[in-house]
Amino acid sequence: MARRLRQRPRLRAAAALLMAGLLTACETAAPVSAPVPPTRPERAAPAVAAPSPASAAMRARLARVEATLLSRGLMRSDGGGPDTPFNDRQLAENFIRIALYDEYVMRNGTFVAQNTASRLRRWEQPVRIAVEFGVAVPEAQRAADRASLQAYAAQLSRASDHPISMASGASANYHVLILNEDERRGYGSRLAQLVPGIDPVSIATILDLPASTFCVVFAFSQGQSSTYTRAVAVIRAEHPDRMRLSCIHEEVAQGLGLANDSPSARPSIFNDDEEFALLTRHDELLLKMLYDKRLRPGMTPQEARPIVETMAYELIGGES
Repeated sequence: MARRLRQRPRLRAAAALLMAGLLTACETAAPVSAPVPPTRPERAAPAVAAPSPASAAMRARLARVEATLLSRGLMRSDGGGPDTPFNDRQLAENFIRIALYDEYVMRNGTFVAQNTASRLRRWEQPVRIAVEFGVAVPEAQRAADRASLQAYAAQLSRASDHPISMASGASANYHVLILNEDERRGYGSRLAQLVPGIDPVSIATILDLPASTFCVVFAFSQGQSSTYTRAVAVIRAEHPDRMRLSCIHEEVAQGLGLANDSPSARPSIFNDDEEFALLTRHDELLLKMLYDKRLRPGMTPQEARPIVETMAYELIGGES
């Protein structure tokens, strides 16, 4: 039921366009290359006079969804505890399913949900995150979201031991867009600025986001590489506070290379059961493993598994 209430595709474009995000990836479709020339100077999005009836209806709908999830004890923010034990074998298996499988593939010009074995993908260069708001987003919400992203970037950097920080302007390579329904539909030209060479299918997926999709992330690499060089996460500005923060946590983390979900992962935000809203201790360990130098971008599940099992035992070998 929670999944019906909240689908969150996570689409990614790796080495071309590999989808794995808000809703994410049969045979792995050939990724769509996205060349990445230098970022052009930022330009403000077109002004929107006032939220449309569609945006107001979306805000009301999402408020009902959050209230329902919270009333069921879901969207926890405690990171897990004695009621959510896991051992090294579970951690290793969860890593394989989340980091080395995709939720979506592109087929006949559209993204189709299908779990498919993939290759390990991550960033090699520092990740520099910039947040961009639609003009209709209130200043108080902007301030709260900036502070949340600042704290989260630091948390992700500590967990992964990879340089992740906030940035602005041309130095940013990971863009978080917080837009309402009206603003997002007019953002095609801005997306082309942020990711030069972005393919039309990715743009159309963002502009025509179905109501059941709450947030999405696309991560891009050049040619056939498995190394990410740019990412764009899109989050509905109409979300109430907990759901918006939950989208920030999941989409930004997935854009670092944890592309899939697993129904067995617990405690984890990479699970469509919506039990946890914020990154957990389990998820921090997944990030630590993903950016461990013993793993290399492009590894298959079979190549990575023995290394992953060793790392998981080193991290929590004696725990159950």
